Amino acid sequence: MKGSIVIKPIVSEKYTDTLEGLGKYSFLVDKNANKIEIKNEVEKIYGVTVDRVNTMNYFGKAKRRFTKTGILSGRTASYKKAIVQVAQGEEIDFFKNI
Repeated sequence: MKGSIVIKPIVSEKYTDTLEGLGKYSFLVDKNANKIEIKNEVEKIYGVTVDRVNTMNYFGKAKRRFTKTGILSGRTASYKKAIVQVAQGEEIDFFKNI
Protein backbone atom coordinates (compact mmCIF):
# COMPACT_ATOMS: atom_id res chain seq x y z
CA MET A 1 0.00 0.00 0.00
CA LYS A 2 1.10 3.51 -0.74
CA GLY A 3 1.34 6.03 2.08
CA SER A 4 0.22 5.65 5.64
CA ILE A 5 -2.61 3.36 6.70
CA VAL A 6 -3.55 5.39 9.80
CA ILE A 7 -4.54 8.85 8.58
CA LYS A 8 -5.28 10.55 11.91
CA PRO A 9 -6.69 9.86 15.37
CA ILE A 10 -10.25 10.95 16.04
CA VAL A 11 -10.18 13.10 19.16
CA SER A 12 -13.61 14.34 20.23
CA GLU A 13 -15.49 14.61 23.50
CA LYS A 14 -17.68 11.63 22.65
CA TYR A 15 -14.77 9.28 21.96
CA THR A 16 -12.65 10.55 24.81
CA ASP A 17 -15.40 10.14 27.40
CA THR A 18 -16.75 6.77 26.29
CA LEU A 19 -13.76 4.86 24.93
CA GLU A 20 -10.51 6.08 26.50
CA GLY A 21 -11.34 4.71 29.95
CA LEU A 22 -11.81 1.28 28.36
CA GLY A 23 -8.43 1.37 26.59
CA LYS A 24 -10.04 1.98 23.18
CA TYR A 25 -8.96 4.64 20.68
CA SER A 26 -10.47 5.68 17.34
CA PHE A 27 -8.63 6.40 14.10
CA LEU A 28 -9.49 7.49 10.59
CA VAL A 29 -7.83 4.90 8.34
CA ASP A 30 -7.28 4.14 4.66
CA LYS A 31 -10.41 2.67 3.03
CA ASN A 32 -8.48 -0.31 1.62
CA ALA A 33 -6.69 -1.25 4.87
CA ASN A 34 -7.62 -4.45 6.69
CA LYS A 35 -7.59 -5.11 10.44
CA ILE A 36 -4.16 -6.78 10.46
CA GLU A 37 -2.54 -3.85 8.65
CA ILE A 38 -4.21 -1.36 11.01
CA LYS A 39 -3.04 -3.34 14.05
CA ASN A 40 0.58 -3.48 12.82
CA GLU A 41 0.62 0.23 11.95
CA VAL A 42 -0.76 1.36 15.35
CA GLU A 43 1.71 -0.90 17.20
CA LYS A 44 4.59 0.54 15.15
CA ILE A 45 3.59 4.21 15.51
CA TYR A 46 2.54 4.30 19.18
CA GLY A 47 4.58 1.41 20.65
CA VAL A 48 1.62 -0.37 22.26
CA THR A 49 0.20 -3.89 22.04
CA VAL A 50 -3.13 -4.01 20.21
CA ASP A 51 -5.66 -6.61 21.39
CA ARG A 52 -8.55 -5.97 19.02
CA VAL A 53 -9.52 -3.86 16.00
CA ASN A 54 -13.09 -3.04 14.92
CA THR A 55 -13.68 -1.22 11.62
CA MET A 56 -16.61 0.72 10.19
CA ASN A 57 -17.14 1.94 6.62
CA TYR A 58 -19.06 5.19 6.20
CA PHE A 59 -20.62 6.03 2.85
CA GLY A 60 -20.64 9.75 1.98
CA LYS A 61 -23.85 11.70 2.49
CA ALA A 62 -25.71 13.19 -0.46
CA LYS A 63 -25.75 16.99 -0.33
CA ARG A 64 -27.75 19.57 -2.33
CA ARG A 65 -27.43 23.32 -2.55
CA PHE A 66 -30.04 25.57 -4.08
CA THR A 67 -28.38 28.54 -5.79
CA LYS A 68 -29.41 31.29 -8.23
CA THR A 69 -28.01 29.28 -11.13
CA GLY A 70 -29.74 26.04 -10.18
CA ILE A 71 -29.39 23.02 -7.95
CA LEU A 72 -25.88 21.78 -7.18
CA SER A 73 -25.76 18.19 -5.98
CA GLY A 74 -22.84 16.12 -4.79
CA ARG A 75 -21.63 13.80 -2.10
CA THR A 76 -19.30 14.12 0.88
CA ALA A 77 -16.26 11.85 0.99
CA SER A 78 -16.58 8.24 2.15
CA TYR A 79 -14.23 7.11 4.91
CA LYS A 80 -13.29 4.19 7.15
CA LYS A 81 -13.00 4.37 10.92
CA ALA A 82 -11.20 1.93 13.23
CA ILE A 83 -11.68 1.41 16.98
CA VAL A 84 -8.46 -0.04 18.42
CA GLN A 85 -8.32 -1.67 21.86
CA VAL A 86 -4.87 -1.76 23.46
CA ALA A 87 -3.65 -4.26 26.07
CA GLN A 88 -4.67 -3.68 29.65
CA GLY A 89 -2.42 -1.19 31.43
CA GLU A 90 -1.23 0.49 28.21
CA GLU A 91 -2.40 3.80 26.82
CA ILE A 92 -1.83 6.11 23.87
CA ASP A 93 -1.06 9.77 24.58
CA PHE A 94 -1.95 11.85 21.52
CA PHE A 95 -0.80 15.11 23.12
CA LYS A 96 2.68 14.21 24.41
CA ASN A 97 4.49 16.07 21.59
CA ILE A 98 2.61 19.36 22.04
